[in-house]
Amino acid sequence: MSRFEELMDAVKNDKTMEPMIRDMVNLEKELDRLRELPKIIVDPEDARHQKVTKAGRMYKEYLQTYTNMVKVVLRVSGGDQTEEDSPLRKWMNSHVDQ
Repeated sequence: MSRFEELMDAVKNDKTMEPMIRDMVNLEKELDRLRELPKIIVDPEDARHQKVTKAGRMYKEYLQTYTNMVKVVLRVSGGDQTEEDSPLRKWMNSHVDQ
């Protein structure tokens, strides 16, 4: 099963999600490529002077976009729901009706 098929299966083959899933798969490949590149350049004469590379900036930006996509897929797939209420939710529920 391809990564695209795996993610489409997770969102119950919702056709409205197809473009985002395609982008997500492509972004995963790009993140893998960027992960191998240097993220900072260190001045050889003074290690205190460092500079973020373009690959480092792109990686950070792409990772944030990817994280947002994962949140959407989790919501659509129902993966973000927990069976048990958190302690805060239990406390709120016990005090709302009073």
